[in-house]
Amino acid sequence: MALASDLQWRAWAVAALVLGALLWLLGDVLAPFLTGAAIAYFLNPAVLRLTHAGLPRVLAVTILMLAMIGALVTAMVLIIPAAISQAVQFTDAAPDLLAHLQETLRARFSWADGLEAQLQSSLGALGDTIRERGAELAQGVLRSVSGLVSAVIFLVITPVVAFYLLLDWPRVVAGADDLLPRQHAPVIRDLAWQIDRSIAGFVRGQVTVCLILAAYYATALGLAGLQFGLAIGIIAGLISFIPYIGAIVGGVLAIGVALWQFWGMPGSIALVVVIFAIGQVLEGNILVPRIVGHSVRLHPVWLLFAITAFGTLFGFTGMLIAVPLAASIGVLVRFGVAQYQASPLYDARRQDPDDPA
Repeated sequence: MALASDLQWRAWAVAALVLGALLWLLGDVLAPFLTGAAIAYFLNPAVLRLTHAGLPRVLAVTILMLAMIGALVTAMVLIIPAAISQAVQFTDAAPDLLAHLQETLRARFSWADGLEAQLQSSLGALGDTIRERGAELAQGVLRSVSGLVSAVIFLVITPVVAFYLLLDWPRVVAGADDLLPRQHAPVIRDLAWQIDRSIAGFVRGQVTVCLILAAYYATALGLAGLQFGLAIGIIAGLISFIPYIGAIVGGVLAIGVALWQFWGMPGSIALVVVIFAIGQVLEGNILVPRIVGHSVRLHPVWLLFAITAFGTLFGFTGMLIAVPLAASIGVLVRFGVAQYQASPLYDARRQDPDDPA
């Protein structure tokens, strides 16, 4: 019995090493397949609802994929180019914005003349850094998108993979269940259910929240007349999966631009502040509780570590799998802690009934 258990642990260790090696060696190749699988996982509940309403699964999958492709094409034609353009303009204007901030501080706080040289040097260096790094980032994005072969392969393979996985999702799940070791199948199924609940609650829910917040911030800041409002709003919304970070980063950028653009117009500056205050109320009291749920939220520090670690190790592919793996590891750690607390190792009074001692 001990030998069989030892062999099982070795098999799992080998499988983990093989998976890590594949991600390391084939990261770029696996990216469209993992993206397609993520899309299929994300859309499967909607497919189930349509099939329960009486639609054939093929028709339900086709409708959802066409809707997704239509939304993506609309975003690529109308939103993404404008957002990238504004982001580039913002990085180019950063030195002027910071120079204006320096002049404002010098005029308002004349008692700090002794710090003027240091302030000028620091703000100048910060402006140059933002411009250089922002330009590099924008150029990198444009270069990656302009790689025709890679872009075409990604855009063609991803929806095809998602379509066929959505069609075969019940058979994929049944096939995976058939491969489970029979003696451990109930425990593994329970863990898989908890992992699915955690991933579904966080990933599906948080993606929905981020998209809603991005649309809200971009629309509200645009209507408020804020320069670079579209880019700032999209950035604030899309990084809102890390609690408070989206609002802090977006708020600092938006209020900083508002101070530069609307100086002497306190009503317009206050409007930008109110937009982000309303966004925080929506996120914390309505969107996250109703869509994500508090019970499945991942700790921000653990989430940041997972994204940083897997992104550094495996690049874009690692960032794709970071959040699902973080949620899965969290479930497994809680299971391990529960097993430890139920064992004699944690409490010697819990003696193993098979132990003659």
